[in-house]
Amino acid sequence: MLNVFTLVNGRLVQQEVDGPAALAHVQPVWVDLDDPSAEEKGWVRGRFGLEIPLDAVDEDLEESARYYEEDNGELHIRSDFIVDADEGPEGKRSRNVRVAFILRDGVLFSVHRQDLPVFRLLRLRARRIPALIEDAKDVLLKLYDADAEFSADALEGIYDSLEQVSARVLTRDVNDSAAAEALAAIAKQEDLNGRIRRNVMDTRRALSFLMRSRRLNAEQFEEARQILRDIDSLDSHTAFLFDKINFLMDATVGFININQNKIIKIFSVASVSLLPPTLIASIYGMNFRVMPELDWTLGYPFALLLMLASVAAPFLYFRRKGWLS
Repeated sequence: MLNVFTLVNGRLVQQEVDGPAALAHVQPVWVDLDDPSAEEKGWVRGRFGLEIPLDAVDEDLEESARYYEEDNGELHIRSDFIVDADEGPEGKRSRNVRVAFILRDGVLFSVHRQDLPVFRLLRLRARRIPALIEDAKDVLLKLYDADAEFSADALEGIYDSLEQVSARVLTRDVNDSAAAEALAAIAKQEDLNGRIRRNVMDTRRALSFLMRSRRLNAEQFEEARQILRDIDSLDSHTAFLFDKINFLMDATVGFININQNKIIKIFSVASVSLLPPTLIASIYGMNFRVMPELDWTLGYPFALLLMLASVAAPFLYFRRKGWLS
């Protein structure tokens, strides 16, 4: 899909483009290629002379190939943007989506394989807020600003989710099924927190490269520094969330161990209690010379009562010690 945006009275306006003829009559500030077809890439090549690299959104690019400047002045930046699990099919994990930015002749080109919430947020704000964007570099900075804000919102969601897990784990008895649900929820939030940390690190590197490129004016340079300060403030939150996740993980695993120890305790008490009657039965079974049951009518009942008493005595002792509770 090819999305073309122009500036009209200080607002970002999306233009309808259904072919190369329509594209030739617009002066865009931002050209967004969402999973573009070969035909749409041909339109961009014919109109702007831009050849989009085949590996533009590959995940296995070398670090040195993610930020560079061409001899003709093209600025290439590869950035990762986070997508929450709610943005994808049910059951799909959170993930980072690679976006390729190319800044050329005052136009920002962005290439990605799926629509991102950060892009939708910027389009919404740019339509409603006048003078928010003045050129292509402002578009790129506002995307990174929205990305930092989206990461902060995702961190708040992790806080809320972990509070719910804490309420289930720490305020009532936890059985194995509840512990399994808690572990699944904790693992999901840990994965999201890790991806947010990676995302803000990538955004920090992209902004640093953009500032070193000397393409920004004084106002844009200060805005980039403010975004970096906002990103730095997120690091302490991600570190705290990692500690909280580890605590909840240890607490949940501890409850699982307690439940397993209760089961082992039952078997231990049962095995200890059955040792005395087993000994009595063995003694009676091995005594072939003198067999009380042959001369004494109550021999068998006495042996059975003795075995029951030998079982009851350890249970009473364990109960008094509180080991059965």
